[in-house]
Amino acid sequence: MVAAALPVLSPRALADGVVDYTLTAAPLRFSPVGGLEFAGLAFNGTIPGPVLRVRHGQRLRAKFVNTSGEPATIHWHGMVLPNKMDGVEGVTQAAVPTRQSFLYEFTPDPPGTRWYHDHISDGFARGLFGLIVVEDPKDEPADAEFALVFHDVPKLSTMQSAMMGTSVAPMIDPIGSPEMTEMKPDDKMGDEVSYVAHCISGRSYPDTQRLAVKVGQRVRLRILNANPTQTRYVRLAGHRLTVTHNDGNRLPRPIEVDALRIGVGERYDAWFEVTQPGAWLLQGLSSDPLIYQQAAIVSTPGMENVSPVSNPQTLEGVDFFTYQKAGGTGGHELPAPTHSYDFKIGGGEWGSNKWTLNGKTYPNTQKIYVNRNDVVEVRFKNTTDMDHPMHLHGHVFDLVEVDGDRLTYPLPKDTTLVHAYAGTITWRFRADSPAGRWLLHCHNEVHMMDGMMTEVVYRS
Repeated sequence: MVAAALPVLSPRALADGVVDYTLTAAPLRFSPVGGLEFAGLAFNGTIPGPVLRVRHGQRLRAKFVNTSGEPATIHWHGMVLPNKMDGVEGVTQAAVPTRQSFLYEFTPDPPGTRWYHDHISDGFARGLFGLIVVEDPKDEPADAEFALVFHDVPKLSTMQSAMMGTSVAPMIDPIGSPEMTEMKPDDKMGDEVSYVAHCISGRSYPDTQRLAVKVGQRVRLRILNANPTQTRYVRLAGHRLTVTHNDGNRLPRPIEVDALRIGVGERYDAWFEVTQPGAWLLQGLSSDPLIYQQAAIVSTPGMENVSPVSNPQTLEGVDFFTYQKAGGTGGHELPAPTHSYDFKIGGGEWGSNKWTLNGKTYPNTQKIYVNRNDVVEVRFKNTTDMDHPMHLHGHVFDLVEVDGDRLTYPLPKDTTLVHAYAGTITWRFRADSPAGRWLLHCHNEVHMMDGMMTEVVYRS
């Protein structure tokens, strides 16, 4: 399947208390476009892996069989779960050697659009990732629903040079994006990665699967950005999108936008109404000449041969999603937390292989120590010229401040972009997850492997 249309769970599946899956990692010669062969790794023979579905409250048993030829794990991104099931080599479990298996077993929580991926070396960048939907019985039903994974095929040699801070790959963000408008003339990027193909759930346009809809339907899109390093902008021509969830968590209030801005690892649930017959492109927006590949046609019956309406590859004049729009600004000061931590994001100079938190790289970074039920505030200030998608394992935090704006409605998330050039982000969370060591890191793979990582550690 390319754009996975999500069917309704069968009565039998709804009644079962346990859902069993087997995920087998193996090499795959991946060819999303003609003439391209990528030495990928895949779960169950597809990039991305299969869309997993469980009902909230059901138990998941996922047998991981590793035949990839290298050690691997599965991290269940966005889940609050037993620490030993979190899938982090050397922190929560030993790596699963090739030709061996490991059983992940837990009750997925909270409900919503989550995902899973390898957490060792380049496994994620080579294709070991997929979407998991934890059905929320409180959600209103959609007339049609699609799971869409936006991902890209990296030129692996540029990942190596990016980790050394010597990559000459250009920025490819769309015209009018913050990444482009905030860039200074003397910026010299060394951590960019080149991508040789752009995909939606395993294929590139015009071979992406058509999303078949009907007039009168309300359609739900579950969208994941699984690019290893880059923010993605997504727009559906001819439609506004109503965003109801971020990172799988219900927003305090829905927000209507023209386009989504999705950091690495973020997910958004967006709805639209089909009010007339037609064909439209759902597109990734970028200045990369190959970006036309990251598109899929949405069409009504009888419009299969009509040229689809498209979008210009720019954000100029486009009303795109921001945290401030979703949460509103002007919120009140919050009561004092039990603990507060400040992290200055740094490093990444030309020729450097270090991205730092308070000047240090993992495992020498400052740890966040908590006792159960502590209220913890974490503040980031970004002194670099790159945005950073910061992710916390095993928790859902409230995003309470962005670039000096206190949000009126805190946003429940597990990953947030910290803007370049002195951007700030503040999180708050209650330390009520299972005890253990939980990673906190930048989800840009280059930055994480170059040291931008720490841990939240429960004292008991």
